[in-house]
Parts: sequence; C-alpha cells; structure tokens
Amino acid sequence: MGTNACTVITGVSGFLGPHVAAAAFTRAQAEATMADPLGTPVIGLAREPAGAPRFTSPRDAVQMEAVDLGGDGTARVALERFRPAVVVHCAALARGGDCERDPVLAQRMNVELPGEVAEWCAENGARLVHVSTDLVFGARDAPRRGFDEGAEAGPVSVYGRTKREGEELVLERHPEALVVRLPLLYGNSGGRGLGASDSVLEAVDRDEVPKLFVDEWRTPLEVGCAAAALIELAHLEQRGVLHVAGPDRVSRLELGMAVLEAMGIAESDAAAMVHAACQSDVAAAAPRPCDVSLDAGRARALLRTELLGVAQGMRAATR
Repeated sequence: MGTNACTVITGVSGFLGPHVAAAAFTRAQAEATMADPLGTPVIGLAREPAGAPRFTSPRDAVQMEAVDLGGDGTARVALERFRPAVVVHCAALARGGDCERDPVLAQRMNVELPGEVAEWCAENGARLVHVSTDLVFGARDAPRRGFDEGAEAGPVSVYGRTKREGEELVLERHPEALVVRLPLLYGNSGGRGLGASDSVLEAVDRDEVPKLFVDEWRTPLEVGCAAAALIELAHLEQRGVLHVAGPDRVSRLELGMAVLEAMGIAESDAAAMVHAACQSDVAAAAPRPCDVSLDAGRARALLRTELLGVAQGMRAATR
C-alpha cells in the first residue's frame, strides 16, 4: 500500500509546529487546482492540539489530531492511519530543564520517537524532514563563520545529547531523510510567551527585568522563516544534515534589544528594561554553551526562502 497525498506535521502545539503547518497549507494553496481547490491536505499531530494557535486562514484549513506520541509504537499507529507522503517531525522534549529532570522521557521523545518515525517513512517511501538543534554543539565555541555541517558535534546538555542521538538514529533508519538543525527561534508564538522574543516581551509586560546574556552567542532565525524553509526543503531532494539559521551572530542581549526596539521602544529605554548578565550570574536548569552559531551557507544556496537577519526578521514577526 502506498502513501496518501498528505503532509503530516508533528508537534503542532509547540512554538515551531503551528508555523510549519501554516507554511504547508500556504504551499498547498499555491499548488491547488480547479479539481482540488484546497490542494494537499495538511494534518497536525499533538497531544493537545486545541491549545495550538492557528496561523492559517480559514482556521480549519489544517486538520488537527490529538495524538500522544510519548508511548512506544504510537508514532507508527498514527502514521499508518494517515499514510502521509511527507512528514515534518517537530515534536520533541525541547526545554533543557525538563530534559535534565527526566532524561528517560528525553530519550523517548528525542531519540526513540524520531527513530520510529524514520523507520515508518523508510518502509513506506515517505519524505522525512527531521528538526534538530544547534545545541548538538557547545563543547567548544563555534569558529568565526559558525559551525558547518561537517563540524564535530559536542553537546553539553541532556537535550543536546539526545537530539544528537536522534539525528544519528533517523539517518541510520532512513538514509534519504533530511535532518535540519535550527538555531534559537524568535517571533510570534500566538500570545503564549514562547520563543526568544515573546518570552522577553511577556517578561517586560509583567514589569520584570529579564536577564539577557552578553556571553551567549547564537545565529537566531524568525520562526515563520524557519517554517517556510522546512516546507520548501520537504519538497527538495536534499538528504543528510543541513544547517538553517540566520546570517547574524548576536548575543542574547543584542537580540533582546532588537526585539524591544522593533516594538518602537527607544534604545535608551530598552536598555533600562533588561539586565545585561553573564551566564555565570544565573543558576541554569541545564548547561548552557557560550557559542553554537551555525554556518547556513549551504542552505542559503539551496533555498528560495530568504533566511532573514534579526532586523528583517523582527519586522516580519511584528507585521
């Protein structure tokens, strides 16, 4: 039995997943025909999909399904039900502190689950794009241009270690799959305070003064831009590992300042709203690397989707 002409997005109740579902629907609309006015169906899977924001129009354009992928074999059952031609796997245990507290669950969600997804996709000829992270690095600082795809991984946290093991298992079970390492993401979280920008804005709205690191460097990317890139890559023949990141290497403080200034706040006022801190000033729930900047040169050469810098990305996020 073959696959159906549908796209499945896992983890649609997270920060990234809803944007990926919206990007998939946008592509489906662009490819729609008179005979098929909605184009390829898009199905979103999450344990609690009702809480996910919808970035599509109409709101019911993406079929949301409640599926708990935490149990052994549940991914295969869900994929057998829908038999997608394309899977973008965003589901993960992504909070570093949660991974440190429950490494068994981290192993399940970040290693075993993507392995099950990859196995089903390989057996059924489905295209798989698996989402990973820049935090597979960290044992040493990035070179000047950032880590490229050939750089040796060196995670320092349970999250980074399990995501790295997940990458390896995905490519072992489905060599035609594409593993996309994403950086720190920012942008619209649908009012949930998720991501690198909304978390700062929510803290400021609560009259808090968030501590932003001057010694943590990333190559952040606006979440909608990341989602568009993932869907574009799902329809290309690229395989292996690819870095998709923004062109700007910035500190967490610089990113936070850009977020506030994009909201129309003067630089001097923005500086008073945040506290410039070093990593050593804060008791972290998980080890934090200093510089996991990514070199996304290969992705920029492949993609039509522009990987926006911070200033452009914040303009896109606030439109």
